Amino acid sequence: MRRTVSAAMDLDVDTVSDLVMAVSVTALPGLTVDERLVVEHDGAPLEVAELTEATGTRLHLAHAEAGRVTVRYDATVDGTAEAAPVEQLDLIAYRRPSRYCESDQLLPTAYAEFQGLDGKPLLDAVSSWVGAQLRYIPGSSKPTDGATETLLARQGVCRDYAHLVVALLRALDVPARLVAVYAPGLDPMDFHAVAEAYIEDAWHVVDATALAPRSSLLRIATGRDAADTAFLTTIGGPVTLRMLQVTATVDELPADDMTRLVRLC
Repeated sequence: MRRTVSAAMDLDVDTVSDLVMAVSVTALPGLTVDERLVVEHDGAPLEVAELTEATGTRLHLAHAEAGRVTVRYDATVDGTAEAAPVEQLDLIAYRRPSRYCESDQLLPTAYAEFQGLDGKPLLDAVSSWVGAQLRYIPGSSKPTDGATETLLARQGVCRDYAHLVVALLRALDVPARLVAVYAPGLDPMDFHAVAEAYIEDAWHVVDATALAPRSSLLRIATGRDAADTAFLTTIGGPVTLRMLQVTATVDELPADDMTRLVRLC
């Protein structure tokens, strides 16, 4: 499988700021990644440092003065990634409540709806239930909304769907986390967010939106929730996002067989 992805951002930086970008594909064993990242400040190259988190998430840090910063990333990715590594500490951390996945608050809901289920039947039930409870409405939620607010509002975007899935699974002691991905087949095209759950000794994708084939997704960032997976973090003064454009294609868009567990590349 060959996937071609890109991300472009135009930013207006008001005062001196550090920009932390998470737009690069996670380079896991089994993948061949041919990529290019260009960051410029008022048309001149801007120095960028790469930092890699324990999850494999690659952050790019740039120190910018006031002005226009442009970010251009593109990559061609061949192959299928090997299974993501599993650490015992991760399985503890991803069972705990987090900022946007309040599994402690949603414990009664999780037990009322899914008690007695485990393994793939549990993942299927949670995904179907969340998909039925929520309406996908772009712009309907705030960046600071968590899973509880999403369930009360009964609407949201991919991030909100993933937060609710993660929170419900954690409430049932299933390790779950959020992953930012490139998603060939997604419409409208953008960065996408899905849940990942640990069952049968591996991490598997859960996407309650069903907006893109799971097997074509490419991992960008992995974390407890959206606080860990933002495509842009700013440290310092105000920064305005003037333009964001994302593309993701695959040589042949696969069908999504919902009877199978799918690992995320």
